[in-house]
Amino acid sequence: MKKVIEYQLKKVSTDFDTIQVKCTEDAETFIRKFYGEDLEVYESFFIVLLNQSTKIIGYAKISQGGICGTIVDTTIIAKYAIDSLARGVIIAHNHPSGNAKPSGNDSSITNQIKAGLALFDIRLLDHIILTADSHYSFCENGLL
Repeated sequence: MKKVIEYQLKKVSTDFDTIQVKCTEDAETFIRKFYGEDLEVYESFFIVLLNQSTKIIGYAKISQGGICGTIVDTTIIAKYAIDSLARGVIIAHNHPSGNAKPSGNDSSITNQIKAGLALFDIRLLDHIILTADSHYSFCENGLL
């Protein structure tokens, strides 16, 4: 007979200090800390979780793909946001190609995530695309 699973909200401490995100550069600096050297190797998708005061309360890797794409599951994003009681979310992924310009898929998933989080009164604050030496912010470019 199959057993029922007990789900728990669990915190694991990191070496990263809590900061308040006041601009894209604050978020970008924090995000680059956990990307490391794989920024130019394969595409990865992360979320940064923020409280009502836009202080970072956590982050999570959502997916890791190949050199030109990764699968993003909006349900997993919502789960992390709800479990952490986040009031805001910043999503981020990298383009190993070095071209920070968003693709049509990037724009589509951003709108999907924004709509999904809005159901829980959680704001999507930005979607940042990183390359080794630049970034693209949906918020800075008026797309959020």
